[in-house]
Amino acid sequence: MAVTATTPATRPRAAASRTAAAAVTALLALLVAVLAVVDITQGTASVGPAEVWKALAGRADPADASVVIASRLPRMAAGLLVGAALGVAGAALQAVSRNVLAAPDTLAVNAGSYLALGLLTVGGVSLPLLASSGVAFLGGLAAAAVVLSLSGLGAGTVRLVLAGSALTLGLSSVTEGLILLFPQQTNGLYQWSQGSIGQNGFDGVVRMAPVAVAALAGLLLTARRIDALALGDDAARGLGVPVRGTRITVVVLAALLSAAAVTLAGPIGFVGLCAPALVRPLTRRFGRLVRSRVSMPVTGLVGAGLVLGADVALRAVVNAQAAVAVPTGVVTSLAGAVFLVVMAVRARETAGVSAPDRLRIPGRTAFLVTVGVLVAALVGVAVAGVLLGDTKLLLGDVVNWAQDRAGQTVSFVLDTRVPRVLAALLAGAALALSGTLVQAVTRNPLAEPGILGVSGGAALGAVLYVTTVSAAGAWSVAGAAFAGAAVTALVVFGLAARGGFQQTRLVLVGVGVSAATTALISLLIVLTDPFNATKALTWLSGSTYGRTAPDTLPVAAALALGIAVAVARRGELDLLSLDEDTPRLLGLRPGQARLGILVTSVLLTATAVAAAGTIGFVGLVAPHAARALVGRRHVRVVPVAVLLGAVLVCTADLVGRTVIAPAQLGAGLMTAVIGTPYFLRLLLRTRR
Repeated sequence: MAVTATTPATRPRAAASRTAAAAVTALLALLVAVLAVVDITQGTASVGPAEVWKALAGRADPADASVVIASRLPRMAAGLLVGAALGVAGAALQAVSRNVLAAPDTLAVNAGSYLALGLLTVGGVSLPLLASSGVAFLGGLAAAAVVLSLSGLGAGTVRLVLAGSALTLGLSSVTEGLILLFPQQTNGLYQWSQGSIGQNGFDGVVRMAPVAVAALAGLLLTARRIDALALGDDAARGLGVPVRGTRITVVVLAALLSAAAVTLAGPIGFVGLCAPALVRPLTRRFGRLVRSRVSMPVTGLVGAGLVLGADVALRAVVNAQAAVAVPTGVVTSLAGAVFLVVMAVRARETAGVSAPDRLRIPGRTAFLVTVGVLVAALVGVAVAGVLLGDTKLLLGDVVNWAQDRAGQTVSFVLDTRVPRVLAALLAGAALALSGTLVQAVTRNPLAEPGILGVSGGAALGAVLYVTTVSAAGAWSVAGAAFAGAAVTALVVFGLAARGGFQQTRLVLVGVGVSAATTALISLLIVLTDPFNATKALTWLSGSTYGRTAPDTLPVAAALALGIAVAVARRGELDLLSLDEDTPRLLGLRPGQARLGILVTSVLLTATAVAAAGTIGFVGLVAPHAARALVGRRHVRVVPVAVLLGAVLVCTADLVGRTVIAPAQLGAGLMTAVIGTPYFLRLLLRTRR
């Protein structure tokens, strides 16, 4: 490393900088200490500050001392350890990736650790806490390696967030499938996955503290190399820094910190993203904090303050009993989602993420052949969906059922199976059409109802309704889903409209809103009774279980309206997908046209979610595949995308309820497993 010469004129300035940095650090430490003191005075037991002081002095009643020593102090210590670990991990990841949105959440580290521990739980393997931390470490490290390899270094925020979000969705879907398939073995795993610093004694903190301290020490030892990497790879090599080895070392140590935090308290969201961002303005004001050896401990203090602050604020706002039920991670996720949206609004546009569609126009014969093949596939998968399941039927049984001449058993099977197949077909078609419309009017090939948070808003509205109303009808659930989707769409598209739906802003706002809806859904599930929680989890997995014919009517009506709008306005869709100026030159008002089409898209998404739960990636995969097959003209893209979406979701539903019958997996879980590799492959193709 180069040595900077100091002169008599620069020495006072350097001393002032050191003094200011030390003062800032001292103030942060004082704030964290105050939060820690407040935290140990809060709880369900009637143990106030006076009793806490007596317990610490060894003069308290044994019952009060037990509450303080066995519960409150471990909770406070866990908050300090987890917050500091996640804050430092986020700072290290952002430094080596040169990306301000790199964090254990956006790199899918938490999701990888969650899946690894879920597999351990399902397998019935009981390991000591340190060994469990090792398993979580391997899962998180593997996920981070995938995301970083796909997103590239310094390639912009959108690629990293999209790769991390897609992989998180896929890994979380697998874990949720394990929870549904093995409810007894995974009892309590969902609540743990929301992140809670509550502890029963100091055992966990004592075992995880050395791991976190060792990882932090390793990062501090590589601090000079991290600072060199901030100058760029070429500059770092010129200073003799092994770039690749340093980057791998830092990612490994950051994953180890995250694994220690996840093992101790579950995945607590967005601390690793928010803490470095809060320290960043301080580094611009106090130059001493620019150095990683100083900034990482300061970021750890801010992370600890965030976790303890969330715990203190939660217990101050709601009553003590409710505060125990609400995980700390839900509060930090809500705050982090708001933080991400604010960052997105202020973000500048970066390079595109997706490669443009091919500039080719297939002939009419190719279009007709494609439609014919898809219609045949749709008929085939629909027939297979009706005939196959835990009870296999014949075509003759279906004919007899249609003529009302089937036996009681066959009638019961088909009365429950046919609406499921119909719901899957209609929901898939509606989501595919919704994605097609959104991608056209926003001119963004990565726009999709799930990624943009519209599906999450619809799911939030529907979950809120089904967990509070005992007899929820199909139209009322659809109405609640539409209300939730409309609110989130208003936020996402309203904020992204500034500057013409720029790709960076649209995607980041959507991801932030989606994270907020996910946190709120988790809050509802945690607070509701176990019966409603299981019902909501099953429904959220994209399951068509229990659907009846009336349940499909809202999505059928919305799909008919959506197809009519898309066909009638196919020319406008072609113009809007080009640029902002061409439609105006041809006399079209883009604002009004865009609004009507977006409302139609929201209606399609809401009714699809009401009919079949949250199903991801269909609105992304189907339009992409359709344009690759038949070109860009929407008169051809719309029917092909609708058919592709219907086939995809119906196939996913069929596989989910037949492969492991009599157990079942929701179509949403299956489409996530299918869609995640496709989406990651899309990013890999465009990696520069």
